This record gives sequence, structure tokens and C-alpha cells, in this order.
Amino acid sequence: AENRGMDGVRAAMPEIVSRHDKDGDSHYELASALIKSIRGSDPDAALYYLACLLEGGEDPRFVCRRLILSASEDVGLADPQALVQAVSAFHALMSSGMPEAKLNIAQAIIYICEAPKSNSVVTAVDKAFYDAEHTNRAAVPGYLADTSYKDAEGKKKGREYKYPHDYENHYVPQQYLPDELAGTVYYTPSDQGYEKKIRERRR
Repeated sequence: AENRGMDGVRAAMPEIVSRHDKDGDSHYELASALIKSIRGSDPDAALYYLACLLEGGEDPRFVCRRLILSASEDVGLADPQALVQAVSAFHALMSSGMPEAKLNIAQAIIYICEAPKSNSVVTAVDKAFYDAEHTNRAAVPGYLADTSYKDAEGKKKGREYKYPHDYENHYVPQQYLPDELAGTVYYTPSDQGYEKKIRERRR
């Protein structure tokens, strides 16, 4: 799309801002457009919707909370710094206040927009929570159980546990999931950004 610059943004903004009601549909429309523009890696659109939200009186803390969610939902471990940027923007807001913090929020938005995208984290969490909710709570393998309480030894808790740091590369194959879920895979790293390194290390 043709970049009309800030003059074009300001010219188009009044109509949207005038319709922006924090308790009405426009609030949700703009917030949705902001997040979907970030997910779609379009910083120009995302910054425009940020401006509409803030000029319309939106609480910037709401925007920061959405950025924190987007950083994990849409980027995740493809670029772990996305979450750092989002949380830092929130802290900057709480420290500096507005209007200064709009720069920090804008920086976070641009960073998340430009970061490689992956929804592997949210997919993994959804699968794990589904199993926790819809299956019988499986027993923790005895060798993973807590051994700090008095009767642990008598109940043979903690025996046969392999301490990863005692092995080469600080890793040793070991079943961590309960027997009923052995072999289940929740997290599958994508081939985007840092997750590509995770995928390669797993081979």
C-alpha cells in the first residue's frame, strides 16, 4: 500500500477516533485490528491503530497487555526478545507515563511486527491444558516425585532418577510424562527464527 506519511494518518484518523468508544464496538474493532496487523507483520497498520486507540482515549495499559499476549501467542520462541520488548514497554509506561511512553509502546509494536512468527507456544499450551482437563490425572512417575519429606524414602520416591547434569551435554533420555501419556508431544518448534535452532538441537 502507498505510504501517505503522517499527514495521511492524521487526515484519516478523526473519523475513526470520533467513533472510538471504550465501551462500544469500535474499541474491540481497533484492538482486533491492532493485534491482527501485528500478527500479519505490518508495522505501519499496527502503528496507525495504536494511534487511533490512544487518541481515542484508550488506556495504554490495555494496549501493553495485548502486546504481551501477542508476543507469546504470535511470536513465542521464534524470537524470545519479543516478550522482553512487550514487558519493557509496560514497565516504561508505568515508569515514565504518557505521552513519553508512546515511543516505548511503538518500539515494542514495531519489534513484534518484524519478528519471525510462530504459534507453537499457544498450540502446545492448549494441547497440554486439554489433556489435563479431559483425561484422568495421571500419576507422576515415582522417580520424579518429591523426596524432601520424611516418608519419601520409605515410599521409594525419587529412586532411579537420572540427574541430567551428571551426563554428557547435560542431557539423558528419561521419561518425564506419566505412563498414560508417554510419547505425547505438545510442543513442536517451527522452522522460524530461534525455533529453528531448537528444532535442530532436538535431532
